[in-house]
This record gives sequence, structure tokens and C-alpha cells, in this order.
Amino acid sequence: MNTLKNKVQLIGNLGNNPEVITLEDGKKLVKFSIATNEVYKNAKGEKVTDTQWHNIVAWNKTAEIIEKYLIKGSEVMIEGKLTSRSYETKEGEKRFVTEVVCNELLMLGSK
Repeated sequence: MNTLKNKVQLIGNLGNNPEVITLEDGKKLVKFSIATNEVYKNAKGEKVTDTQWHNIVAWNKTAEIIEKYLIKGSEVMIEGKLTSRSYETKEGEKRFVTEVVCNELLMLGSK
């Protein structure tokens, strides 16, 4: 392993319909979230499901495919890189966001 890379792979279901944004230059941006589940047994032997939500962002051709084919509940495999950014709210509070920028998408499940 000569170089370390920022690479994320997730398999999950869309928690909402993708939000499509068309920028002034015509480029498309799509935002959505997916849920991943991990199932394990706790100390009492009870089955526990841990659901994690991940914010996903996609651009250009990938965004167009997502806009056309994916809806809430769709099962997908996402590959991309982890990014973090911050912004300020109208009230002046600083907020931090972690997102996966999707560069590969595989649609899973049935139609």
C-alpha cells in the first residue's frame, strides 16, 4: 500500500427522495441520505440493530442518473470520498457537515 486514499463504500437505502439542484452554469448537484444497518447481539443476547445515516452528494452525470432512477427506499452501493465542511447559520452559529462525495453508484434490489 504505497499511498493511502480517502475511499468510502456504503450499501444502504435512500431515506428520502434525492434533492436536485441545478446551478447557474447548468451543472447538477444531488443531495440525499442513505441508512446503513449493523446487527449484533448485546450482552444479554438480544438482537440489536444500529442504523447510521450518511449524507451523500453527487455531481454531473452521476447526479443525472440518481435524479432519473432513485427514489426513497432504493437500495444502492455508493463509492466515493469523505469530505467535511462548515458553514454559518443565519443566527451566526457555526455548523459542521460530513458528506460522502459519490463517484460510483450501483443500483441494487428490484425495480
